[in-house]
Parts: sequence; structure tokens; C-alpha cells
Amino acid sequence: MRPSQQKVRLGDLSVGFVHSLASALQERHIDPQPLLIAYGLDQARLAEPQARLSIPRYMRLGHAAMQLTGEPGLGLDMGRLRKAGHLGLVGVTAAQAPTVREAARTLIRFEPLYASNYRGTSSLHEDAGGAWLRFYSISPYNGYNRFVVDTVLASWVTQLAAIAARPLSPSAVHIEFDRPPYGSRYESFFGVPVAFGAEHNQLRLDQASLALRNPEHCPGTWRQLRELCEAELDRRTRTRSLRERVAQLLGPMLKGQEPDLNEVAARLQLPPWTLRRKLEEEGTTYRAIINDTRRDLAMAYIRETESAFGEIAWLLGFSSAEAFQRAFKRWCGQTPGEYRRAQRRAG
Repeated sequence: MRPSQQKVRLGDLSVGFVHSLASALQERHIDPQPLLIAYGLDQARLAEPQARLSIPRYMRLGHAAMQLTGEPGLGLDMGRLRKAGHLGLVGVTAAQAPTVREAARTLIRFEPLYASNYRGTSSLHEDAGGAWLRFYSISPYNGYNRFVVDTVLASWVTQLAAIAARPLSPSAVHIEFDRPPYGSRYESFFGVPVAFGAEHNQLRLDQASLALRNPEHCPGTWRQLRELCEAELDRRTRTRSLRERVAQLLGPMLKGQEPDLNEVAARLQLPPWTLRRKLEEEGTTYRAIINDTRRDLAMAYIRETESAFGEIAWLLGFSSAEAFQRAFKRWCGQTPGEYRRAQRRAG
């Protein structure tokens, strides 16, 4: 199968994320098994090493769980119930970190080992006063994806508090979407007022919190687990072709613009002419990768989300919705609307 024919996902994550959802249902005396089985997540699937679940499927599963419980703030409970093992090797490694700071660095650095979002990644921004832990989420927001932000931010607090073996309160919490009807639950959980409609999804820890030590830290085990994470991250990076690496970079860069080759070359720390030559050696060009990436992402957005076509056009860097519609018709022989209706019928 040629790369351009591969089915692009908007992202995926470890099936371990499902365990905290199941626990949140069990807290409400609801058997999670019928719902999980309906989504192909039986015990055998959940026991597969490194098994992944697509982000859109996870969002539909979470939405179904919220409908089942009648609790739109279920994501906060899912985050509270997140355990180290739910993140696999990375979670276990973070649990052995010497301090909260090192645990936070571990969760962010090795995120690709337990979750991947084609459009962006989480990040850690440290300064003299503390650090921001920032989570990237697919927008626009609705009942299918707000809970993902809730779960991640709540789980960071839960997991880092477990490292410190004491309650941990962020000094600030910012969330991109507007305050939802269950907004009061955020203050109860985080212990601070939450800024909604913010530029980023993020929480801030001060230096005192970051410096808290882990009473369960074992230096030798910590070092060994870190080495395993580094080796796995390196393996995943080395096995990607240059074309795949360029396509991966383009996802987050396409918003509202079309990045040029020089920008991508700088991200890869390559001279532009070297990038162009190496791509030619792989039998492709930068323009072909942009076109293939836009097409595949467009199909994934239309197939797997409810995003409006104007929003998709902006996410893919088109100058207008009309330009996107023309390009999509050229790629697929259908308009975006026709393609979405056909996918719904086939689904």
C-alpha cells in the first residue's frame, strides 16, 4: 500500500484509557461491560499489549457513557480514577520519578507512547515561577470532546498528587471552551477558579509543588524504566520515513495557513535543498505530501467528526471554504457533503 493510500487517523490512544471510564460507571453502579463490548472492547482487547483506540471512537464511547449516566462532567471523574498503569510503560515510569517535576516531564515527553493526536501534542512550559502543563485537543468543542479535556487535566492532577503522596492543587487552570453547565464541578475538583474561554487547555504548578518528592522513588528502577521509554520512543521515530515525518509535522502547522518547505525543513533541522533531495529519493515531493495530507485529513475529519466544512477548511489551511470544496471534489469525485452522507449510510 502506497503511503498516500493509507487511512489517516486523527489520532489514537491506549485502550488503557478505557479503564477509568469503566471505573466511573461502576461508581454509579452501572455495569460497563455491555457498553464496552458494543464498542469492540472486550476483555481480550483490553488485555492486548499496546492496543490502541482511535480518538473519534473514544469520543463516541465517552459521549455514550455520559448519556448512560446523565453526567456531562463524567470526564472529571474519569481523570480522578486514572491509575499509573492505565498509561502503560509511561505511567509506571512516571510513578517512579523522584519528584513531581520529573513525573510531569515524563508524562509529556513520552506521550507518543500512550496517545497520539495528528494535530498537536501536549507540552511542558517551565519558567522561574513554575510550569504550565498544556494539553492539545481537537476543536471545535461539543459534547463529544469536552470530556477529553476534563479527563486529561484531572488525571494530571491525580497522577502527580499520587507521586507526591499528598493532595496537589494547581495555582491556575485554563480551559479553551466556554464554561459548561457543570462548571461548578471544576472549582470543586481543582480547588481554584477556572478560566474558561482561554487560549490553551493547561494547568499551572508552582515551584514548591514541582519540587515535592516521591517517597516511593527507587533510583535504579527509575533509571531502567526511563531507558526503556527512551528506547521505545527512538524506535518509533527511526522507523518512520522522511515522508511520514513531514506529514506528521504538517498536521499542527496547517491551521489557517499553508506552511512552506523552508518552515518544515527548519523543524527537521535540515537545509531546504537537502529536504527536497531526500524526498525525491523517496519518490515524492513536498507539494505531493501537502496534497495527500490535506486530502487524508479532510476525509478523516468528515468521516469521524461533526465539524462544519468551513472549520475543516481552516484547519487544513485553505483560503476559503469554497477552495476546500473544489479541492475535495477533485480528490474524491464527491463534494464534502456527499462524502459525509455516504459515510453515514455505510457506517
